[in-house]
Amino acid sequence: MANNNTSKYYAEGGIHRVPLWRIGGFALNNTATNLYLVFMGYVSFYLGGFVGMATVLASSFSMIMRLWDGVTDPFIGFLVDKTNTKFGKNRPFMVIGNVILFVTSFIMFHVTHLLPDNAILRSAFFIVISMLYYIGYTFQCVVTKSAQSCLTNDPKQRPLFAVFDAIYNTVLFAGMSALAAIVAPKYDPNASFITTGFFHEMWMIVAILSAVFTAIAVFSISPKDRVEFFGTGKAVKVTLKDYWDTLKNNRAIQMLVVSASTDKLAMQAKTTAVTAVMYGVVAGSLMLSAAIQGLTSVPIVILTILVIGGLATTLGQRKGMIIGSVGGMVTSAMLAALWLFGDPMSMNNGSGGLRMGFFAIALIVLTIVNGAFNNLAGNIVIPMTADCADYEVYRTGKYVPGMMGTLFSFVDKMISSLAPLIAGVMFAAIGFKDVLPDASTPYSDALKYVGIFLMYGLIIIGQAFNLVAMKFYPLTKEKMEEIRGEINRIKAEAASEA
Repeated sequence: MANNNTSKYYAEGGIHRVPLWRIGGFALNNTATNLYLVFMGYVSFYLGGFVGMATVLASSFSMIMRLWDGVTDPFIGFLVDKTNTKFGKNRPFMVIGNVILFVTSFIMFHVTHLLPDNAILRSAFFIVISMLYYIGYTFQCVVTKSAQSCLTNDPKQRPLFAVFDAIYNTVLFAGMSALAAIVAPKYDPNASFITTGFFHEMWMIVAILSAVFTAIAVFSISPKDRVEFFGTGKAVKVTLKDYWDTLKNNRAIQMLVVSASTDKLAMQAKTTAVTAVMYGVVAGSLMLSAAIQGLTSVPIVILTILVIGGLATTLGQRKGMIIGSVGGMVTSAMLAALWLFGDPMSMNNGSGGLRMGFFAIALIVLTIVNGAFNNLAGNIVIPMTADCADYEVYRTGKYVPGMMGTLFSFVDKMISSLAPLIAGVMFAAIGFKDVLPDASTPYSDALKYVGIFLMYGLIIIGQAFNLVAMKFYPLTKEKMEEIRGEINRIKAEAASEA
């Protein structure tokens, strides 16, 4: 609280807050990287169509690259913790990361197919550029978690990041899916996602939006990206040995990693091919996916605000995670049963449009409720990493948000990287060894069962892991009050000695 610009963010008791619009603005940093994450969901189609990789190998590519992404995490987190420039600790990584993403993604999807028609050459080129791409991705992603602790320590404000993040992600995933369903037929009547025009148009939209969102996020975090808001308010020496100590002894981050990584594995197994199977094959029209998303996106957003805003800010983030997981498991099971025993074709009006009936209405209602619970369980983990960082300050006196975020991301990515492989292996096991199924694939019961499991079954398993992890997660609402009190005491002592 060295100057007026700093003190205006503090409230009684050492709690520092931030205007609500800055939380919403900073949350766009995660949306900026998620845009690229969704876009890379189509990489298997590009690799199969233009590079020449077989289905399982193309599906394995994303897994291998996420492993590389995870390996780079601790080193970049270490750089974040060591960085303190006149432009802050976090903002340089946001800007540099987004520039790298912009350039490398352009090269990956605009240059690779222009190389000589040789699968080994094209694969090698794509892999090298992808390795650079994921370094940029990590640069920007680490800040989403590391900056949480300096953005605000108000227990009523921290969960609000998850509200904005859930809203943005709901719109993002629905919007990108609908966009792909609109863009793909422009270049291929079968909407197979294997045309240069499709990848160029999708890249252009993603790159521009991501750059705009990054700029807003940088501006939003700027007044809080200063040393006064870092841990105890003073620089602390950090070594690589601290990583092992944190991973070994910080029970909170251990349990959060278990929870988030299993959720991410389930969510990322819901690939584009899964959507094509469920709506294009089982229900008879891929356009039904866009119709359902159009009807459910806004209600999901509204219910998410009520669920996260009402539960997590009142009961604490741990209880919010538990409630979200239970609700998500129950509604996912109901959705799986609906697809398994109901008649998906009944919502197809014969020309690809949506027909309202029992199946369609039940699907819409359950999807809305399920989406809100999943948003609570899935998005609350990001502000929970800030609690884990505060716990580390309380436990050791060291402010290492970069380490905390990247230790979390490292294990998270190691596990969730298996998602494309799981989907690819399951489809290969039922006969799709050389190419993934799409909307034009003939129906089979095997496709339906695999689609239901990948769409809902893995989510149920992931959220069961959440409940186990939260049983051992130590940061209750009461514990966090104790932690904030101790950090404030350390700050007060440091201020009196200055």
